Amino acid sequence: MDEVRTLYPDAYKICQQFEIDQHKMEEIILRMTREISMGLAKDTHSRATIKCFVTYVQDLPTGRERGRYLALDLGGTNFRVLLVTLESESTVNIDGKTYGISKELMEGSGVKLFDFIAQCLSDFCKDHKLENANLSLGFTFSFPCKQLGIDNGTLVAWTKGFKADGVVNKNVVELLREAITRRGDLKVQVVAILNDTTGTLMSCAFTRQNCKIGMIVGTGSNACYVEKTSNVEMFPGYQNSPKPHMIINCEWGAFGDNGVLDFVRTRYDVEVDSHSMNPKKQIYEKCISGMYMGELVRYILVELMDRDVIFKGVKSQTLQQRGKFDTRFITEIESDEPGKFRNAAMVMDNLGIRTSNEKDLMCLRYICETISTRSAKLAACGLVCLIRKMNVKDLAVGIDGSVYRFHPHYHRLLMQNMNLLLNGTVRFELVLSEDGSGRGAALIAAVCAKD
Repeated sequence: MDEVRTLYPDAYKICQQFEIDQHKMEEIILRMTREISMGLAKDTHSRATIKCFVTYVQDLPTGRERGRYLALDLGGTNFRVLLVTLESESTVNIDGKTYGISKELMEGSGVKLFDFIAQCLSDFCKDHKLENANLSLGFTFSFPCKQLGIDNGTLVAWTKGFKADGVVNKNVVELLREAITRRGDLKVQVVAILNDTTGTLMSCAFTRQNCKIGMIVGTGSNACYVEKTSNVEMFPGYQNSPKPHMIINCEWGAFGDNGVLDFVRTRYDVEVDSHSMNPKKQIYEKCISGMYMGELVRYILVELMDRDVIFKGVKSQTLQQRGKFDTRFITEIESDEPGKFRNAAMVMDNLGIRTSNEKDLMCLRYICETISTRSAKLAACGLVCLIRKMNVKDLAVGIDGSVYRFHPHYHRLLMQNMNLLLNGTVRFELVLSEDGSGRGAALIAAVCAKD
């Protein structure tokens, strides 16, 4: 850091703008807690940026669930059909197939999209001789949904490049059931809809009964947690529910859409946001997730190269193009051993900048570390906010997503910043959740089957 400060004062100054100290982190937690309380309350729910959607999932796995279940996982340009066999707490067999969704399907009619999903489900069942098995299916649908029941989820808005007509404000479970009925060749019961965070929590809770939070840090970011049912005013009958707990889908990516995060945002964040598909929306997510981290690094690099501060005399047409500095490059660059810059040189070579200048590559790594450290600090604020909200002293957090899974230091950065904020008051562990959206969907189907 001192070397960057001395050799590249301009780069150091830019990176300082992304620094979030403990005082600011506590302020973020305070503001986030306020938004969560607003999201849970009937009177303020409509104004809250963190919507705290009711999932209608009130039972967590006990570890004793058994049997065969189907899972559908739709959350991006690929979707999966899975057959999950729960044999024991330690033995879960998953057999699945991934199908690609074309741009035409993403942007065409909703009927065609769901017909395609039903066709893939039918093909999968035929391949596995399950046409007449009448299995329960959990549907992981990782888009903002308002739930009106365990099997009733209304799409609030498409994200991740989807624009299919006639789906927003519709119950997507019903659209799937209708598509299955149109085929007439399947015996499948769609029993539950969930998003990937709920699946992550459920998957982790199968082996760790103290799992109370599920978090995704990947292309996007979101979290869910276990709330007291008596606090969930958006749940009909919340005051006298026989079940004490409810999983809440925070949809925390929209935190800051009302300006409450502006005090930690930089002009680079504003720039990335203004050129995104959804300007002024999902502000917290845009500071944290994989869809935007690489773009932040690219903006900083382009500015420094324009000022002739780094990679002097070299021009790159590729780097001038939006989205060309992939977030996986950050992971690769930070995976280099200390003092070594092999990956960094290869990444820049891919982007049209051939260099062996180790000082420039050290500065590049410092920029990447700045962006990933801030991401982890903000994610740590979110987790600590939920832990304090639940007032628990011992818990597991199930986490999934490409950033957490593949970044070499993300786990350590989360632990470090959570420990700083919790200061030994809570025992916690962060667990990489095994296939939350697949196994988790099957576990919800299993839990529903018991009711």
